[in-house]
Amino acid sequence: MFKPHVTVACVVQAQGKFLVVEETINGKALWNQPAGHLEANETLVEAAKRELYEETGICAEPQTFIRLHQWIAPDNTPFLRFLFCIDLEEELPTTPHDSDIDRCLWLDAQQIVNATNLRSPLVAESIRCYQRAERYPLSMVGAFNWPMS
Repeated sequence: MFKPHVTVACVVQAQGKFLVVEETINGKALWNQPAGHLEANETLVEAAKRELYEETGICAEPQTFIRLHQWIAPDNTPFLRFLFCIDLEEELPTTPHDSDIDRCLWLDAQQIVNATNLRSPLVAESIRCYQRAERYPLSMVGAFNWPMS
């Protein structure tokens, strides 16, 4: 049965810098946006906010929806990645609460787009989408609960 992994990610920008998290996978330090899997009984926006806090210690609300990426990883795992935007007035200090995160970095776009240590090609593509000013209201991915009868 086909069952894609549903994930969320946040492009977090402040004063022209972008927040990435660094984690070690198979002995290699890789960069990603704050991101993770959608959990049961949470909305996509709630998942994005939770993952941001767990991986960076920053409490912030996604402001807009950027894009949905469909991607198949090299191991043939299918992903649906919902990408959100958070623009902050200033770079905030970070304190990862997730033990998988080694550190957080504020970097300029070119450092990320040109990096060879990205978790997936979606990391650079997310920055490019941000730079193209792709933005949609959060209602595009709003949760809807059918009334129980």
